Amino acid sequence: MKLTWTGPRRFSLDPKAPAFFTEPYAFYHEMRNRAGPVFWEQYGMWCLTGFDEVNACLRDKRFARLPPTGREKSRYPAHLNAFAATEKFSLLALEPPEHTRLRRLVNRAFISRHVEAMADDIAALSHCCIDRFEAEGEAELLSQYATPIPVTVIARLLGIPESSTDQLLEWSHAMVKVYTLIQTYEDELAANHASEAFIEFLQQQIHRCRKQPRDDLLSHLIRLQADADGPTDDEITSICILLLNAGHEATVHQMGNSISSILSHPPADPMWYRNSDVSGKVVEECMRYDAPLHLFTRYAQENVQLADNVMVEAGDQVALLLGAANRCPHRFDQPDVFDTGRSGNQNVTLGAGVHFCVGAPLARLELRIALSTLFERLPNIRFKHPPQYRDSYHFHGLESLHVVW
Repeated sequence: MKLTWTGPRRFSLDPKAPAFFTEPYAFYHEMRNRAGPVFWEQYGMWCLTGFDEVNACLRDKRFARLPPTGREKSRYPAHLNAFAATEKFSLLALEPPEHTRLRRLVNRAFISRHVEAMADDIAALSHCCIDRFEAEGEAELLSQYATPIPVTVIARLLGIPESSTDQLLEWSHAMVKVYTLIQTYEDELAANHASEAFIEFLQQQIHRCRKQPRDDLLSHLIRLQADADGPTDDEITSICILLLNAGHEATVHQMGNSISSILSHPPADPMWYRNSDVSGKVVEECMRYDAPLHLFTRYAQENVQLADNVMVEAGDQVALLLGAANRCPHRFDQPDVFDTGRSGNQNVTLGAGVHFCVGAPLARLELRIALSTLFERLPNIRFKHPPQYRDSYHFHGLESLHVVW
């Protein structure tokens, strides 16, 4: 399988081809060699691949998550009405001033002192997971470690019963397929059904929290409804679904990719996990080297000249290839080398601008503690067999991660 150029800046590349979703970075370099935006025929969009271009677009007010006013062709067909309802007030979909108002309401849960207060809880969860499989001498870490930690943490943060996490995962897996842009009709029906169930579940949780408020984000948002600019129930539902989906989906795959990266390229400091500053640098390099989200779209709000002879019109979508930007040779020395000693290791894995990930501090803390705990508890950990990436380019992650020690 190869990338086929059909014009000076146009190419054809099947995102479901195993050679691509397994190792997309070589293809990114080929795209970048054309110096500027390139048009991906399968997606029907111009793509930005360089770090500076992607970073600038994420911060550019001429691009937004929704089409400009007057060009809002229905984003979703009728059979995705419930899914569309979950997106209506999503922080990812809104722009200022609506985005500013809702994000301010959520930010309280992610300020430094509240996030750091969760450190002991995350460490205890990590040890608990390892205790369950340590004596076995082997484990499948995606299901036994990378998944239960983030989904439990976000459920506790929101105040959602931990007994429901398996169901939340099932709904989330169905819903996120719509973001791949290559989902089937059957995938969309499943996503809509999951959305209906998710909305009903959260309505029940909102009702419960009104009667028995606690010290969690859901109760906090409900209390804020007494204020003039407080959130509606529909807004709370969208916020919670976004945080539950994003709070585990990306973190699960980032954790799996990170463990694989560390096992394949051991850090220079063999005791890196004992120093929070060093382990923090390891996390940053893991996020840069093999991010879980590779394609993020924005709508042009006006006609924008991307390059000579490349104009996007108001309402057109542009694809930002985050994985390509993180391996840009104009921004990173030896970008294909896993180097935990990098300085100034800025990456776009968590976005940039007004849509920078609201849960970034929590995601970094989870990764640092979970990775450090795993490698300190199991210093002789190694692959049982080489890991394989799953057939999902948009959410780049492993099919499984079998290890022994």
